[in-house]
Amino acid sequence: MAATRYYYSDTIASFIDRNVNEIIGKLTLASQHDINDETSQSWVEEIYTLKEILQPYRFRGSIYFEYNIPRMGRRADVIVVIDGIIFVLEYKTSEQKFTREARTQVWDYALDLKNFHEQSAERILIPILVAPKESNKNCSLELKYYEDNVYEPLQVNASKLRDAFAAVLESIPHDTQILVTDDVWAKSGYEPTPTIIEAAIALYEENTVEDITKHGGDIDNASLELLNIINYCRDNNRKGICFITGVPGAGKTLIGLNTAIDQFNKGEKAVYLSGNFPLVNVLQEALTRDFVRRDKIKAKQENRKACTKEEARSKVKAFIQMIHHYRDLYLEGTQIEEGKIVPVPGYFQSHTDKAYIPVEHVAIFDEAQRAWTQAELKRFMREKKGIKDFPYSEPEYLISCMDRQTDWGLVVCLVGNGQAINKGEAGLTEWIESVHRSYPGWDVYMSDYLIESKDISAEELSLISKQLIPKEDLHLKMSMRSFRSEKVSIFVNQLLALQKDEAAATLKELEKYPIFLTRNLDAAKQWLREQARGSERMGLLASSKAERLKAIGINVRYQPNFVHWFLEDDTDIRSSNCLEDTLTEFKVQGLEIDWACVTWDADLRLKEDWSSWQHFQLRSGTKWQRINKGINKEYQINAYRVLLTRARQGMIIVVPNGDDGIPPDETRKPEWYDGIYNYLKSIGIKEL
Repeated sequence: MAATRYYYSDTIASFIDRNVNEIIGKLTLASQHDINDETSQSWVEEIYTLKEILQPYRFRGSIYFEYNIPRMGRRADVIVVIDGIIFVLEYKTSEQKFTREARTQVWDYALDLKNFHEQSAERILIPILVAPKESNKNCSLELKYYEDNVYEPLQVNASKLRDAFAAVLESIPHDTQILVTDDVWAKSGYEPTPTIIEAAIALYEENTVEDITKHGGDIDNASLELLNIINYCRDNNRKGICFITGVPGAGKTLIGLNTAIDQFNKGEKAVYLSGNFPLVNVLQEALTRDFVRRDKIKAKQENRKACTKEEARSKVKAFIQMIHHYRDLYLEGTQIEEGKIVPVPGYFQSHTDKAYIPVEHVAIFDEAQRAWTQAELKRFMREKKGIKDFPYSEPEYLISCMDRQTDWGLVVCLVGNGQAINKGEAGLTEWIESVHRSYPGWDVYMSDYLIESKDISAEELSLISKQLIPKEDLHLKMSMRSFRSEKVSIFVNQLLALQKDEAAATLKELEKYPIFLTRNLDAAKQWLREQARGSERMGLLASSKAERLKAIGINVRYQPNFVHWFLEDDTDIRSSNCLEDTLTEFKVQGLEIDWACVTWDADLRLKEDWSSWQHFQLRSGTKWQRINKGINKEYQINAYRVLLTRARQGMIIVVPNGDDGIPPDETRKPEWYDGIYNYLKSIGIKEL
């Protein structure tokens, strides 16, 4: 049976007249899973209640049971469309109380439909949480309006559900002539853009990229091209390296995760690797929690013991790892001999539990531009591992591991443009030179964009001209992160390049992506709280060198637990939503939130005529010291680029006033901050 977006649909009239057992049969058949008594009983209760309540609207709309919300990896219990108004119902038949989690869940369903479902974009959406046994005094029928017509969830018991429908249809102005048929509403375009955490969870649950994310263009083409390259290498016993490039938020990590999980599910060993410690840890924890949650449900149905969190984490780590762990694994049983790493003779005859040859034929390295230079890796190996004179850079060593394969292998490098933020990062140059120097038999795949860009010089390209196989679709041109506008990354690049007129023109195209400017941190926090709904995340961000923000309550030297920052809800003070802890570029690169407050310090300030940026770092707690080294200036610009491109739905920028008191704070001169503020204001960013 072909998968459908819902388990059962009907006009309200036909639903009311249809036999309950027939509806249950259709639901059971569509689910393709064993249905336990609790689920079946819930359906029966929902059906009987709705048959009675919907009598007055029998000729005014349609009903859908178990409507798929793939971005969230869940199904809405019931959706009723009456006069074009969309009612999203989440039942908690086994619970006697309203819960915060359930309220958030149904609100998320409505927001998802509003943001990503074509026929819902201009409609009124009413989320309703139904706890049939809850007391009347705890019910809420207050209709709280938001500009996008997604109302705050109503909370009702079985007896108040009728009143909820009536209150909405009698109180909210709407077009009573709209009659939406099954095919028009239920099957209209759905183009979600999940966060990387949501995407990882959905992919692990065996959804596809097509299920969970926006169709067409860059993502689909690059994914297909990569699959073709993998198949070619496998079928022809070839080894190669493939570069996938793109702007921030374009979906590089999504492609990497999808490929690793897809190959893993097909029985072909593949691994997603990153040197980004926060990204890997957040993804591993999110997937582990989700696996435990789903397995508890399955275990209850199958009458068995659920897996432990450690067992779940072990499964997740099979295909998502830190690069350092992968690197260390394949150092076992090796030695350095004449400047090369070679196997220790006879080692694996007595150590059969480990292999010198990687088990994976496909290794995907995210943020490959951040792999270490030979000098940085040599230092690390000497200081942390006790290995002297390590002969390779990280790119060359990682390629050497895959070269141990006796048949085929592919190294996939996911490369972010303009995102190098730390010393010791090798960039693309070292990958190219490593292939040329030591692996002339390898194929090299990259896009025309990368060939034409400044990331690789003409001289470097000439080194691999005989190995090079151009593939146009390996570059992602458009950001998906900011689903309200695809041009946020373009705007940020122009802003940081001091292209004032161009940035002002692009800003005018960001109508659905609000950007505000303020001097007041408390006002910024209040703005964030007014924007975020459901499980949407908001948070404070600042540059790692923004040390004088401590004067307004932001201490960038304090390092909060980033896993809790990204994953906990606002009942936990460690959550980003509590707006107490601030993350820097090092902890948020590769991840994202919905609403961001970026607080700008005097570490990156403007020359008086706005002709160039001036770069500083605080020294000894008394004065700012100018940064003169070119690469460090680049890192600082990129740090702000990372911070300004983390928000999916909108952001507010805080530029403090500085301090001209008596005596004045010489580390917080108002003119430094005024210059930044006036520049951002001149571009057209609205003041709060």
